Amino acid sequence: MLRWKGFYCTVLVLFLFLAASPALPASGGEIAQGPVTIEADSISYNEDEDAFHALGKVLITFTRGFLKADAVTLYSETNLALAEGQVLIHSDQDVIEGEKVLFNIESKTGTVDNGKLFIAQNHLYAKGEKIEKKGESTYRLENAKVTTCDGETPDWSLAASELNVTFDGYGTMKHGRFLARDLPLLYFPYLFFPAKTTRQSGLLFPLFNFSSDRNGLDVELPFYWAISESVDATFYQRYMEKRGFKEGVELRYFLNPKSFGTLYADFINDRKQVTETIGSMSRDWQEDQKRWSFYLNHETTFASGFNIRSDIYRVSDPWYFRDFSSFNYYLNNYSQSGEKPFQRISFLGDESLGSLSSTVRLTKDWSVYNLSAVARYTDDFTSPTNDGTLQAYPAVNLTGVRQPLFGSPLQLDFGASYVNFYRREGQKGHLWELNPTIYLPIKLGPYLRATPWAGFRGNIWDRTDSETDTEDKYGTREVFPVGGTLSSEVSRVFTVGSGKGGVEKIRHSIRPEIFYSYIPEVRQDNLPNFLGGMGAQNSLTYALTNTIVSRTRGADGKASYHQMMRLMLAQTYDIRESRREITDPDTDKRRPFGDLALELDLSPIQYFSFAARNIYSTNTGDWTQSNYDLTLLDNRGDFISAGYRYTKDSLQEINLYLKASVTSSVDAIYILRRNLLDKKTIESTYGVKYRRQCWLFEVNVTSGEYDRTVMAYISLLGLGGGGGNIAVKRGGEGQGGAAF
Repeated sequence: MLRWKGFYCTVLVLFLFLAASPALPASGGEIAQGPVTIEADSISYNEDEDAFHALGKVLITFTRGFLKADAVTLYSETNLALAEGQVLIHSDQDVIEGEKVLFNIESKTGTVDNGKLFIAQNHLYAKGEKIEKKGESTYRLENAKVTTCDGETPDWSLAASELNVTFDGYGTMKHGRFLARDLPLLYFPYLFFPAKTTRQSGLLFPLFNFSSDRNGLDVELPFYWAISESVDATFYQRYMEKRGFKEGVELRYFLNPKSFGTLYADFINDRKQVTETIGSMSRDWQEDQKRWSFYLNHETTFASGFNIRSDIYRVSDPWYFRDFSSFNYYLNNYSQSGEKPFQRISFLGDESLGSLSSTVRLTKDWSVYNLSAVARYTDDFTSPTNDGTLQAYPAVNLTGVRQPLFGSPLQLDFGASYVNFYRREGQKGHLWELNPTIYLPIKLGPYLRATPWAGFRGNIWDRTDSETDTEDKYGTREVFPVGGTLSSEVSRVFTVGSGKGGVEKIRHSIRPEIFYSYIPEVRQDNLPNFLGGMGAQNSLTYALTNTIVSRTRGADGKASYHQMMRLMLAQTYDIRESRREITDPDTDKRRPFGDLALELDLSPIQYFSFAARNIYSTNTGDWTQSNYDLTLLDNRGDFISAGYRYTKDSLQEINLYLKASVTSSVDAIYILRRNLLDKKTIESTYGVKYRRQCWLFEVNVTSGEYDRTVMAYISLLGLGGGGGNIAVKRGGEGQGGAAF
């Protein structure tokens, strides 16, 4: 076996490599800089042909790859490179195979006979009787087949008599077939498709829906426009048989990590005639209604601690989310956390939504101060008109965190605010408020801490409305509350492990606390209704908190802490109530003890958590509120979440979510939301998801109070996914079927 290093070998390998793969031009420079080695049974130079010949078990290695072939020839004069006999080229994770590879080094074009390609970036396999590289990233394949599935017999593939494609561009396919295994399912004589590795403009998969009572036939066709690297838009064209055409647009922009946002708007000239009354709300729509919605989320950080954020939500009428609760932009982009820049809808946009508030907030933070200016507008969907809804814009707040006062033992925190309250009908005006509080922390021995405090709460208000009531148009209120806290904490640390993994130590602490608060009586009969009253108070509150925290030492020696349990009990004793004069001993009784609050957070192991938030009335002997949340999961992917909500005489519901990993490829889900008070099922969903290496299929059947929906979804790796659903009125003529 001969070994040879030289300039021509470098050129040969480099251009064979660059010409073969669409993902390689960016890395060619790095390859040229590295060493190139050629090994073969024989290496020779033919002066008449001006050609280098490497014959027999040729192996050419270069940075990040290699080439194997039975023979390799480089013709210097014509700039042609020829590799023959079981040609195999590896570069990073990309692979080319063929019987014969012929390339023009200068034009970077060429052909591969009976070739195969694997492009790792897209996990794409392609093969054809002839593969022709016609340009930098343009290819033509004869009798081609492409897939993203591994294995000799892929689960799905696209076959064509001729395939032309420009990577990060577009492609065409003649006499194309979609194959499931070797079974042809679809045929298209000609297909134009995007073949981009970056974002691309084009039609998205349509939505198919049918509802016999609300919208009739419902079809939506979205179009995605990649405007630039930092801006894109989606246009929604939706036809509802019973309502008309609904046009929508979503614009997303990411100027930089400190400035981004989303704008959405839609409009429909709704022609459906509706007459109904729900509670105090009624409508009689016998003519077309112009209906719309608008959403703007924007955030800009000017500097550290200085930013502006807008969350503006407006709809044309209080019936909007009731009519479009089955499918709308707001439900699809709902997020509890709001961590994703383009998914920050903080409310459930369905028929249960009672109000909607828009805010614009400017915030500036310093080390011990915070200044915020907020404009807030609220739509009340439970009222026939929004004229009486109280709005606050602007509201300016300055807060100072607790800090030493001029180097003395005293500590000070304060809040100052101004609010302009506005509404079309009713009282409105200006409100100024100042709330400073002084604290004196005192250490009483090694286990006891006391902190007496005294404060001032002053308000100045000025009504600007033209109401003709007899109330004052201007006034002040001054309140001087005082109080104090007394607390202690005892703890013990238990050693439970060796410190070589797992739990090393557990700390159990008990913290008793007593809070005293006194607010004197003040005259408040002249207050405007946009300034809430402040009741007189003389109360004592106790709280007892138990906490268990574990410490785990990792293999790297670093310690981590986990709260395994927190249990808090709290209750208030009303001293004023205990001294209240009894007017009728038979019917009137003093009840100084308030409700008992219980909070429990339990997470002893990684896969289990339980939380409870309960309130017990010591006067009636009833639990007035009970809220439980249980979560169980394992490392296979099984998941259980159960929640129970109870408020006496007003709410009782359960929420259940189950996901079972039946096998490594099959997941089953069940979702239940049930109103136990009204004995109504809000949602009941059964679903199955089947995953394979290169595709997945999901089907869900959802039953609600009025509709039943069957949704099927299929996704092919590398080709995106699509789905459709059909909803029919419960008790209708037929069942929904999936379309995709």
